[in-house]
Amino acid sequence: MQARIGPFLILLTTVFCVVLPDAIIYSAQPDAAQKAYQQALAFFREDQYDNAVETLKKALTLQPQYAEAHHLLGLVYFQGKKEPVEAIEALKKAVRLKPAFPEALYDLGRIYLSQAKYQEGEQALRRAIELAPHSEEARLALARLYTRAGDATKAIQAYQALLALKPRHPEALYSLSRLYDTQGDAKLARHTLQQLTQADPSHADAWYLLGRIAEKENNLGEAADAYKQAILAKPDLVDAHYNLGFLLRSANKQEEATKQFLQVIRYRPEYAEAHMNLGMSYTALGLFDEAEQAYEKAVELKPNLPEAHYNLGVFYELHRKDSVRALVQYRKYLELGGNDERVERIVSQGRR
Repeated sequence: MQARIGPFLILLTTVFCVVLPDAIIYSAQPDAAQKAYQQALAFFREDQYDNAVETLKKALTLQPQYAEAHHLLGLVYFQGKKEPVEAIEALKKAVRLKPAFPEALYDLGRIYLSQAKYQEGEQALRRAIELAPHSEEARLALARLYTRAGDATKAIQAYQALLALKPRHPEALYSLSRLYDTQGDAKLARHTLQQLTQADPSHADAWYLLGRIAEKENNLGEAADAYKQAILAKPDLVDAHYNLGFLLRSANKQEEATKQFLQVIRYRPEYAEAHMNLGMSYTALGLFDEAEQAYEKAVELKPNLPEAHYNLGVFYELHRKDSVRALVQYRKYLELGGNDERVERIVSQGRR
């Protein structure tokens, strides 16, 4: 029995850009409130968040209608002090004071997104885009919001709108291709990924996803080539090594397969399935001592993995001629839900 078990790389992290409101044009005559604002901005950049809050409150005491100070206060609360409720209130105040404030609306939208308040976040981000149509950050945040909210149709439209603005935007291309893939549109997913790898040949995740798509379509040579490109771009991409090793082992290229599984174990020693597949390649190469160690390690790392017990049982039975130890492994395999008629017969005969 061949088993292919293991996590596949799903790369879907949310990363936010912080837009500091230091490009705002102030009046020519600086006053005490503006000086306090600039000092607070310096504190913020130096990660002195308590000082920043205190100084901003001073600025707002001097000038309560200071929208930019409320905006910065929201950023300090969110990014520095990890207090999203206070951050939202400060940003809402900034927008009330200055409705045409795309930076504040963008930051408000992304904080709502972090709190899974999708309706409020959508409203803020759409307004930010209305005010600043060329804002890549706001469009990207809106697409992420739709993705996290599970609205694939709107997410696709949002990423497409961003790509109309910036055709080679790497995150938009990658995220859009993943959406196409999950929607079952392999052709569009592949086309989008090819655009990305042409624009950025070092995008390891794009190569990896191309490999997964090709493999699902049984284009195994194409899949192997894509995994190799992913590994070239990111040598520690464990899942690419694992998938490539499995393909090589299935193609009876055992020496090449062992190299890939050893790389997996180098980066992730606890990966039981890699040890199991390594054992199968060693067995095919006649390296029985190494195979036994690999199988036993797989069982040690993941005692509830049925396939590991099955393969160790087969190894004991056929290559060590040890029916007693094979029977122990076969029984464990069946206890864990394994279903193999030959094993069932062997265990049944062992009970007589």
